[in-house]
Amino acid sequence: MVATEPLLTNGARQSVTVEAAKNLATTTKSRVQQLGVTPRYLLNLMQWVGVEAGAFRVNRRKVVIPEAIRLRIGPLEGSMALDPMELGRIPFLRDLDDTVLEAMATRLTLETFDAGQTVPADRFSIVASGHLEARAPGLHGENLRVASLAGGDYFGEQALVGQSVTTPALVAATPASVLRLSSADVDYLQKQGSDFSDRISFRLAERAASRANEFGESPIDLESGHWGEPELPGTLVDYEEDPREYSLEAIQTILRVHTRITDIYNSPIDQLREQMGLTISAMRERQEWEVINNPTMGLLASAAPSMRLRTRIGPPTPDDMDDLISRVWKRPSFFLAHPRAIAAFGRECTRRGVPPATTNLLGSPMLTWRGIPIVPSDKIEVNGRSRSSMANGLTSIILMRCGETDGGVIGLHQAGLPDEIEGVPSMSVKFMGINAKAVASYLMSLYFSVAVMTDDALGVLEGVEVGRYHDYE
Repeated sequence: MVATEPLLTNGARQSVTVEAAKNLATTTKSRVQQLGVTPRYLLNLMQWVGVEAGAFRVNRRKVVIPEAIRLRIGPLEGSMALDPMELGRIPFLRDLDDTVLEAMATRLTLETFDAGQTVPADRFSIVASGHLEARAPGLHGENLRVASLAGGDYFGEQALVGQSVTTPALVAATPASVLRLSSADVDYLQKQGSDFSDRISFRLAERAASRANEFGESPIDLESGHWGEPELPGTLVDYEEDPREYSLEAIQTILRVHTRITDIYNSPIDQLREQMGLTISAMRERQEWEVINNPTMGLLASAAPSMRLRTRIGPPTPDDMDDLISRVWKRPSFFLAHPRAIAAFGRECTRRGVPPATTNLLGSPMLTWRGIPIVPSDKIEVNGRSRSSMANGLTSIILMRCGETDGGVIGLHQAGLPDEIEGVPSMSVKFMGINAKAVASYLMSLYFSVAVMTDDALGVLEGVEVGRYHDYE
């Protein structure tokens, strides 16, 4: 039933109309709302450490045996190709001349394998795409998965010096492409550089004979369980000679506001404060995105190769999450995942009848696994986007340990900047003047970075599919 204005019998109104009355009323206004704002749980949960002069140096023990790196492979002229300089990043190839590396890169041939097909390990090979699994018999004869290789991993380096390859049998878990070097190509490279095999053999022998602990660090000699008066070993703790130094990144913009706006349209809401508040919110959203995705210091780029895992079958299963915990097992703080990845993990738990528990964190209920909160963030993108319209897609899940004293992941900022905004450390606003059009300008700057103190503080589960659903009867 539609309400109508009260009328007299002759058609005259008995009361003032609502429309006219509104002209005398004070409207209650809301602050400006926006869709792009999120709780920014990551920024709130990280421990922030103040730096001086915009730099933070992470000192570590010296690494004698460098960890195997993961190569960057990209499309070139319609096929998968490898930059010759990428080969020079491999520890046992770093002594080779650029001409030899270029000849080696051009002679790598691309071979494709279907899922379930055996991949021969008798040649030096680089995984271009897909997922390989190394299999070996267990103590009771079962076929065990002992290693997993993804794009950028390599194997079979012994074949470069004529040695027999000891890599276990490899099976393509997904359709895969592999760059391989034949024995004829190795012979050609040996003729190109007379010391080709000698240089590689030296590095491989150096790696085998090096005295290092299981993490590749320079050892500290100790004696234990002894009796009497044996001669005790002398030792020293060797430091990394070229430690990584993190410089603060900057997010900046120039906010422009017409003086007429701030003069006469400033009540009941302060227009300048509102404009700055909305801009700060956008800068903080970008800050969280950079902390995760920045190609130099972002979490996804900073994870060590040994701390990167691939999902077993695509969607994130409890087994995959347990594997990730086994890597970041020293005081893990929280998982970080896209909401769709968290939903995909929930479906896999439901299918197995092990629904994850929930906890209250920062005022919100969150799923947990093995007691570790799974924190949502849309900055870990699906198919390169925060909001993907595709039903399926790939993303990653991060597990980290936070805190400087625990050798974890820390955020970096520099508090006490000139013109710093109260309550937002490392954020400054500088008045730049008023132009001839009466528009005032304000330079807004936010400085930050993120540092990984030790490699085992950050693990990444890659290749997470978010679009698999199950039918239940």
